[in-house]
Amino acid sequence: MKGLMAGAMMALMAAGAASAQDSVKLQLKWVTQAQFAGYYVAEAKGFYDEENLDVTILPGGPDIAPEQVIAGGGADVITTWMPAALAARERGVPLVNIAQPFKNQGLSFVCRKDAGVESTADFPGKTLGVWFFGNEYPFYAWMAKLGLATDGSEGGVTVLKQAFDVEALLNGQAACISVMTYNEYGQVLDAGLTPDQLTFFSYGDQGVKVMEDGLYVLEESLKDPAFEDKMVRFVRASMKGWKYAEANPAEAAQIVVDADQTGLQTLEHQTYMMGEVAKLTAGSNGALDPADFNATVEALLAAVSPENPAITKAPDAGAFTTAITDKALQ
Repeated sequence: MKGLMAGAMMALMAAGAASAQDSVKLQLKWVTQAQFAGYYVAEAKGFYDEENLDVTILPGGPDIAPEQVIAGGGADVITTWMPAALAARERGVPLVNIAQPFKNQGLSFVCRKDAGVESTADFPGKTLGVWFFGNEYPFYAWMAKLGLATDGSEGGVTVLKQAFDVEALLNGQAACISVMTYNEYGQVLDAGLTPDQLTFFSYGDQGVKVMEDGLYVLEESLKDPAFEDKMVRFVRASMKGWKYAEANPAEAAQIVVDADQTGLQTLEHQTYMMGEVAKLTAGSNGALDPADFNATVEALLAAVSPENPAITKAPDAGAFTTAITDKALQ
C-alpha cells in the first residue's frame, strides 16, 4: 500500500514539474509604453502561456541601464538599441542579438525654422539637444558624416545633454532636439508647433542606419540548451504579440495602458504611439538582417572619436545569432 501511495505521489510531482512554466525576466529599455506593445500583448493574450512561459516584464526608466541589469543577473533578456549593445559588448558585457522586432528607425531630429535651421547646412553654430546613456552614438555618427565638430568650436555645433522631454526646443534652449517618431515628435505637435514650422530629419534618410529595439541575451547563457529552447519560445510568442499589435493597434494601446502601473499613460497618446511603432516593426518577422547589422557597424565605425566611444573596431561574429529565430520561425 505504501508503495502504491509513494508511486502516486511521485506521479503527481512529475506531472506538476512537467506543467510548471519556465520563468523569463525581460528588462525593457524604457517605461511601459507602446514602444514595447508586442510583449505586453503577448502576455495579455496568453501567447506566453501557450509557450509554457511565465514572463515578468520589468519597465525601464532614466536610471535603468538594461545592459547593466542583465550583467548583474537581474534579467534573462533585454531590449536595447544595437549601438548600446555593441558598446557594452566591446566593454566586457558579451551581449548577443537574438531577434530584431524593429526593422525601421524611429530616432529623428526636429528643429525650429525660426531658430534658423532648414537644412543640415544650418547646423554650424547651433545648439543641438542629444539624448545620452547610449542614445548619443547615432548623433555622433551623423555629425562625423557631416564633418561637424561637436565641441562647440567655431564651425561646429554645441551639444546639449537633453532631458527625456521636448522642453529644450519649446523654450529655445536648443535649435534642434532628438525625438522618436512615436513619442516626442507627437509631443512637439501637441505643444502647438506645426509641421510647417519645423524641419524634420530622419536618421535613416541622412544615411545613418542604426538598429533600435532588439532582444539581447548574454553569450554564456546561450550555451545552455534549456535556455536556448526557452528563448526560442519567448521570441516566437513575442513576435506573435508584435504582429497582433500591428493588426490591432487600438486594442494594443489599451493593453499597454492597462499594464502601466504609474497611471501616467493616456489612451490617446498610446494609440498615437502604437500607430507609429507599427510602422517600425512592419516588415520584420523577428530575424535580424545581417545587412542591417553591418550598416549599424559601419555607421558607428565612421564616427570613432573621444566624444563617440561606441565601438573602436568591428565586433566579432558572436555579436548576433540567427539560431533562435531560425527555430522560432519554423
